[in-house]
Amino acid sequence: MQHDCSHRDQVLSTVVGIDVAKATLDCYLDPSGQCLQFANDSAGIAQLLSKLAKLDVQLIVIEATGRLHRRLAADLLEADLPVTLVNPQRAREYARSIGRLEKTDRVDAQTLALFGRGAEHQVLGKSSEKQVELGDLISRRRALVQMRIAEKNRLAESQQPKLAKDQARKLLRLIEQQIEDIDRAIADLIDGDDDWKRKSEIITSVPGVSAGTANQLLADLPEIGDLSRQSIAKLAGVAPLANDSGPRRGKRSIQGGRGPVRNALYMAAFNAMRYCERFKQFAKRLSDAGKPFKVVVTAIMRKLLVTLNQMVKNNKTFCSTFVVSVP
Repeated sequence: MQHDCSHRDQVLSTVVGIDVAKATLDCYLDPSGQCLQFANDSAGIAQLLSKLAKLDVQLIVIEATGRLHRRLAADLLEADLPVTLVNPQRAREYARSIGRLEKTDRVDAQTLALFGRGAEHQVLGKSSEKQVELGDLISRRRALVQMRIAEKNRLAESQQPKLAKDQARKLLRLIEQQIEDIDRAIADLIDGDDDWKRKSEIITSVPGVSAGTANQLLADLPEIGDLSRQSIAKLAGVAPLANDSGPRRGKRSIQGGRGPVRNALYMAAFNAMRYCERFKQFAKRLSDAGKPFKVVVTAIMRKLLVTLNQMVKNNKTFCSTFVVSVP
C-alpha cells in the first residue's frame, strides 16, 4: 500500500516544459495539461515563478538555446526549483519517437514536459556570477577564433581583390587584439579565484595540456573533480556506448555530451600524445594492437579526462607515477 501511495505522489507532481523564445515563454504543465504564456522579461519571469511556487514541481525542462535560456534558468535555480537543460536535437528525436511531428511553441513546450516525465535528466546546480562570466568569455573567444579562421581562409584565396585582402588583414589584426584582451580577462578571472587557480595549475601540469584547455574545462565542465570516472566521461561525451542486439556485438562509439568539452579534449589529446610520455606510450600500445587512429585519439581523450578528473579530486598535480584505471 505504501508503494502505491508513493507512486501516486510521483504521478501528481508537476513536470514543466518551457519553450524559450526571444519575446515569450510558452509553458506546459504535466499532468494538468495547462498551457501558459509569459513575456520573456523580468515581469513575465516573476509571474511564472509565482505560478510555480504554488505547485509541487518535480522538474522543469528547458532547451539549451544559447543566451536566451540563461536568464530564465538562473532565476528558476535561484528560486530553488529543479531545472534541467536538454539538447534541442534530443528533444526533437523524442518528439518523433512519440509521433509528434508538428512544431509550434506550445507543442514544443508540451513535448519538453513529456520528455521530462519519460526520461532521466540531470538537474542543474546553481552557477555563480563568476561562472557565468567565465562561460560568456570562453564563448566569445570561441566565436572570435572561428572568425579568425574564416578571415585567414579568405586571405589565402588567390582571386580576392586587393581591397578585400587589405580589409581581411585589418580585421585579422582587430580579431587578434580582441582575443588577447579576452585571454587577459580570463586569466585575471581565474587568478582571482583560489579554487579555479588551483584547478588550472593541476590541469596544466599534464605535459601538452594548455591553459586554453584548462579554461575551457573550468567553464564548460565545472563538475570536474566531483564525479566518478564513468560519470565524467559520459557527461563529456567520451564514454564508449554499447551497440549490441541479440548475439551481435556492434562497435562501441561516442556521442552526445558537451561539444565544446570534446573539442578541447580532442586538441589536448594530440598534444598529450606528443609531449607526455605516458599518453605517448598508451597511444603506441593501441596502435600496435591494430586500433584505427580515430579510436586511439578517442581513447586518449577519455584517459586524459579521467586522469584530470582524478587529479582535481585528489588535489594533486601530474607526475610519472600517477596511475588511474580506465576500464
